[in-house]
Amino acid sequence: MGLRFTVLSSGSTGNATVVSSSAATVLVDVGFSAKRVEELLKERDLSGSDLDAIFVTHEHSDHIKGLGAFARKFKLPIYANEKTWSAMQKHVGEIDDGQRRFLETDGVMELFDLRIESYGISHDAAEPVGYCFRSEGAKLSLATDLGYVSDRVMNQLRGSDVLVLESNHDVNMLRMGRYPWNIKRRILGDSGHLSNEAAGEALRSLLSEGSTRRVYLAHLSQEHNLMDLAKMTVTDVLEDGGIFYHQHEFSLCETYYDKPTLWDKVKA
Repeated sequence: MGLRFTVLSSGSTGNATVVSSSAATVLVDVGFSAKRVEELLKERDLSGSDLDAIFVTHEHSDHIKGLGAFARKFKLPIYANEKTWSAMQKHVGEIDDGQRRFLETDGVMELFDLRIESYGISHDAAEPVGYCFRSEGAKLSLATDLGYVSDRVMNQLRGSDVLVLESNHDVNMLRMGRYPWNIKRRILGDSGHLSNEAAGEALRSLLSEGSTRRVYLAHLSQEHNLMDLAKMTVTDVLEDGGIFYHQHEFSLCETYYDKPTLWDKVKA
């Protein structure tokens, strides 16, 4: 079967992604009620009993809302770093010691034939991380909830065959929106979220190396962004840098806040 994934849902209201190899299937974040996550899994012919583990990026509610209930129901191990565990413990509730697992930032582990790499990102959480997954020579990287793409993060993302990258907001829509200024400032800051322009600038560097085949724009704000606008802005930034979007070279793909993406097989 090889490495494949589906973004069950991505946006300001909740996030969850399934990554699967020939021998392992894991869930990254549980940002909805346990019932809703089960519904989303069912849309891709999965159930909680098909999963081997849960990996957590950080403790914000749109990433752990249903984590405790879902993990308890299906008796799944939960992997997170120590600071994230401390920050989310009261929200997750009682978890058996056998389900409490640790993967520290910049740590690497193997789950059957799936290699999981954790890396640190800049976000206003205890110790937020992104993840890279490898199997059978293919590499998938997930990078959302970060205020900027540091050189260190860029090095982690290099060589990704498929990348799920945050494109959270249009700066003008955010500035004109109804949020109070302190929240706008947080989103725009180095520990906030990537704008469409910032996502495009990161991709311009990565795509110039030519290894990434597909990019999924993710974690779009439902108030301060539109998918068509995000794709147009990213494309404009790429073209300004001399990279012209051609479908046969790489695909710019959509994620959704209300439905899963199709299964995508990641090939080296």
